Amino acid sequence: MPITQEMINELMKEYQKPEDLLGESGLLKQLTKALVERALEGELTHHLGYEKHGSRKNGNARNGKYSKTIIGKEGEIEIGVPRDRKGEFEPKIVKKGESRFNGFDDKVISMYARGMTTRDIQAHLEEIYGVEVSPELISRVTSNGRSKDMAKSAIRAYISNSIYGCVNSKDTTRWQSNK
Repeated sequence: MPITQEMINELMKEYQKPEDLLGESGLLKQLTKALVERALEGELTHHLGYEKHGSRKNGNARNGKYSKTIIGKEGEIEIGVPRDRKGEFEPKIVKKGESRFNGFDDKVISMYARGMTTRDIQAHLEEIYGVEVSPELISRVTSNGRSKDMAKSAIRAYISNSIYGCVNSKDTTRWQSNK
């Protein structure tokens, strides 16, 4: 479904300053929250096999919501995650036990691969995204096997691009090895 100009106009009708769009309770966070919660409701409906307020087909039913804070590009967002009575519902868009959303780990790994310390990454995330994370969380993100592979790949790509750019330039820079 394409987003129409009318939809954008309706969303932006009270826009006056950048904080209205990007701020702590700005439109972007509100929209992200609403879309994630709608997607979660859709996942639960699919899991249960019937619409909300419809007739139960398998003896399982909706059982309210629990609150969860996710961390994404827009910072921290509090969402309501629906649940079922049997506890069988496994959300896909924001999995159980996960709080990071939308490539957050990849950003941390990228900063780590570029040589930033865990404290530098912590300060950067707080400054840019308004997200307070512990150095321990950053260490966990950068220390698991998948993260190490991604970091190595990012480092190789970074070095390769740096060397390729230098070799192909008309610069007379010479590479020397340390013996």
